Amino acid sequence: MTSTTFALIRHGQTDWNAALRIQGATDIPLNDVGRGQATDAVAPLSAFEWDFVVSSPLSRAAETADLIAADLDLTVTLRIPGLIERDYGPAEGLQDGEELEALRFPGGFHGAEAESDVAERGIDALQQLAREHPGARIIVVSHGTLIRLCLERVLERPIGSINNAALTLVQHHPAGWKLEILNGETPPQ
Repeated sequence: MTSTTFALIRHGQTDWNAALRIQGATDIPLNDVGRGQATDAVAPLSAFEWDFVVSSPLSRAAETADLIAADLDLTVTLRIPGLIERDYGPAEGLQDGEELEALRFPGGFHGAEAESDVAERGIDALQQLAREHPGARIIVVSHGTLIRLCLERVLERPIGSINNAALTLVQHHPAGWKLEILNGETPPQ
């Protein structure tokens, strides 16, 4: 049985991350801290063999992928639209406060993409990579909410926050998924 290994990496920090603004599908670039985080992500990744890198097309993920790939002497082969962060609609750009609270309802925000839709498109993108590259070891640079929702769906358990540029390692087997590393640490089983 062939398994495909994915390193799921959340992009480095942006100014909106630092200001606790909801980014979602808004294309906000990395800041200098985020570029440093991308460079720091190379050390844990270099403990493994990798075949190639893919990313979300949003600039914060694309630049993180480019920095990681350059340091590991790899190629970024695809920018995959299915790996874009959840679209939060009118909540994007907002910080905690009255305006954001007015959009909130149990389980989400009015006008936002449904969590189930985010998980489905993210999992579809990963499964397509596994089908097209069975047995490959792929670095996937994406977004925190997308990674969390995909993992929660395939593992059927809560995951919690995904840290900027931290290593999360999963195996995709024909029979299912196995979480090896979460945010740089061995997760409780």
